[in-house]
Amino acid sequence: MWDFEQGEILAFDKPLCWTSFDMVAKVRYNLCRKLGTKKLKVGHSGTLDPLATGVVIICTGKKTKLIEQLQYDVKEYIATLQLGATTPSYDLEKEIDQTYPTEHITRELIDQTIPLFLGEQWQVPPMFSAVQINGKRAYQLARKGESVELKPKLLKIDEIEVLAFDEATMQLTIRVVCSKGTYIRALARDIGEKLNSGAHLIALRRTRVGDIKVEDCMTIDGFLEQLQNIEYV
Repeated sequence: MWDFEQGEILAFDKPLCWTSFDMVAKVRYNLCRKLGTKKLKVGHSGTLDPLATGVVIICTGKKTKLIEQLQYDVKEYIATLQLGATTPSYDLEKEIDQTYPTEHITRELIDQTIPLFLGEQWQVPPMFSAVQINGKRAYQLARKGESVELKPKLLKIDEIEVLAFDEATMQLTIRVVCSKGTYIRALARDIGEKLNSGAHLIALRRTRVGDIKVEDCMTIDGFLEQLQNIEYV
């Protein structure tokens, strides 16, 4: 039995190019139509970049009170980095702005470098991020070409491992388990700096939030299909 007004916690596999807000808006619109109401509380428990896919948790009704608590759940990501080049956004949103030599990079160097990112550390968020500066989002200022100085934030990386490294393409795939507030794009930047090669993110998938795994999540289309015949109060 579903009761969206009393509250539900819904786990979705966010598609590529959707924002977390797009997900919330789509769910709210369709639930309001189904329930015959004009207002329903709906929110998400953690932003996922448009160029990333994977777990997004959406809460409805009274369960939106749990959003802040859910945001502190540990998150797991699979990330692919392109070594040897940087972009202003640290991912594919912006064009490459600088390239670097990569002849010195070997699997041995990768294996020596990646463990350095384990544990607590200070990370400067990306300029193209939702961090608030004087009431405005950093990405709004960055897209206007304004200089933005962001303060480093303390975070914790519980696990980080190399899943694959292709020396021909200089593409590195890692698995990361981390705390709230960790920007994987910024981690890609920092790994690139540590390797003296530069790096940017070319693929990102959030595979787990707390105990919720991506393989247990609904697609937005699957949810909307279920909604046509779902039971609710």
